[in-house]
Amino acid sequence: MTPATEGAPPAMPPPTTERPLRAMIAAVSPEGVIGRDGKIPWHYPADLKRFKKLTTGAAVVMGRLTWESMNGRPLPGRRNLVLTSGPPVVGAETFRDVPSVLAAEPGPLWFIGGSRVYAEAMPFCDLIDLTYVPDSVPVDGAATFPPIDPAVWDGGALLVHEDDPRLGRREWRRRR
Repeated sequence: MTPATEGAPPAMPPPTTERPLRAMIAAVSPEGVIGRDGKIPWHYPADLKRFKKLTTGAAVVMGRLTWESMNGRPLPGRRNLVLTSGPPVVGAETFRDVPSVLAAEPGPLWFIGGSRVYAEAMPFCDLIDLTYVPDSVPVDGAATFPPIDPAVWDGGALLVHEDDPRLGRREWRRRR
């Protein structure tokens, strides 16, 4: 340290123009199913643990049916935002559309389902974090993840889930 900087507070990092994380996270069956009969049709504790690790401290955005599937209980340690065209829900902040959510949340944001929320949020996201489960689930009447356009999204390597070798993981990043 030189005498001129000795005792001075550390320099602040330069301001960044990078926007906060805008991402989607989901687990999908080989058929692209994400839910059936208002529930997730599988149970993998390792993936739930990873979901919690990634989303804690951020805002999570879900549709009304996803909110109801959680018995109207907010996920702890996260700002819970619900998209609905109906009346406001009790226990979470309610918004009518994705642009309204983005205007209200300046920090990191994870879209967590269901199908319509994923489809509406995809144009605004830079990352899609998918877990691939081996469970086969009939598509009829099920909620599915929207198609991912490879002209828009670059699929990273398919990895083995770090905590459960039965599962795969892939991060899709928006092409620039």
